[in-house]
Amino acid sequence: MADRAAGWIASGGWGRLAGMVDMLWVAAGGAVGAVLRWITSRWGQGLVAGDFPLGTLIVNVLGCLALGLAIPALTRVFEVREEVRVGVIVGVLGAFTTFSTFGWETVDLVIEGKRGVALGYVLVSLVGGFLAVWIGYRAGLRWAGV
Repeated sequence: MADRAAGWIASGGWGRLAGMVDMLWVAAGGAVGAVLRWITSRWGQGLVAGDFPLGTLIVNVLGCLALGLAIPALTRVFEVREEVRVGVIVGVLGAFTTFSTFGWETVDLVIEGKRGVALGYVLVSLVGGFLAVWIGYRAGLRWAGV
């Protein structure tokens, strides 16, 4: 029995268990973030008549603001457990909007003095994202026989 426990620990057993706990926090946070995204987007879209995607814009900007506040709050202001931090940042905010992650990573590169890398990241992300959506859309139409 002791040999089995030692083997489990040596193979990263506690680390895997901790990873599972983090994953559960991310999943729970993701459920909350997805519902918040849906509610916020519908509310925002209801503020405008027409085709402008105001709901999505509101979600993206609020997500960026929330991530900008959450990172220092959960890493420097409040003492929270790692799984809670991961659940909020990756789970809630990640499901609310991935644009906030894009925004943070860009700001982080600028803070680190890597302005050229940040600019390249923005350009490749935007152009690559648009191209990927267009290619996917065209492929989907072709697959559907349209």
